[in-house]
Amino acid sequence: MSRLSRHLALVLLATGVAGSAWGQRIYSCTDAKGRRLTADRPIPECLDREQKELGSNGQVRRTIPPVPTAVERAEQEGRQRKAVEEQQRLAEEKRLNKLLVLRYPNQRAHDNERARALQPVADTIASAQRRVAELQEQQQKLRAEAAPYKTPAERPDKLKRQLEENEQHLAAQQRQVAGQEEEKARITLRYEQELAKLKPLWAQQGATAAASTPLAR
Repeated sequence: MSRLSRHLALVLLATGVAGSAWGQRIYSCTDAKGRRLTADRPIPECLDREQKELGSNGQVRRTIPPVPTAVERAEQEGRQRKAVEEQQRLAEEKRLNKLLVLRYPNQRAHDNERARALQPVADTIASAQRRVAELQEQQQKLRAEAAPYKTPAERPDKLKRQLEENEQHLAAQQRQVAGQEEEKARITLRYEQELAKLKPLWAQQGATAAASTPLAR
């Protein structure tokens, strides 16, 4: 090789090395067999494990995580879906809390609404209980009238019918009282749960209002 050719080759080699050193990215990893691999692109043998991307100065520019398996992708998608659902739930809860505070700006308003909701139930219970007392009194009279007869078969048909109707009406009224007591408990629980939500919301609202009010000089 002539002197000129050798000089040209050295120039080209130096230029190539400099160019590589300036912009090259090197990928490095240890494969499943424990071999240390390097390449100028992501290494297929290490797709299932972590890879390092190195800069021209040998420092780690970033860490490339392993490619997830189908199971891992499904789990990741499940976590993302749950996160989205949780965000939606929190947004809906915030919206409902805002409406709740607008409906009940203070505890007096909530207490008044609770009283109005419970009043019809209380009236129905009182009416049914009065009817139960009347039927029980009637039952005592009918049983006293039936006492002289040794067996139920000896009682007159009218008395038998009256006793049967009395028992049926009494049972119906007692069922109504029990049902209304359950409704009363349901309404009370609902308002107690609302109140448990509202108390911290009222406190937060009060603190926000106090913070936004300028101090008197």
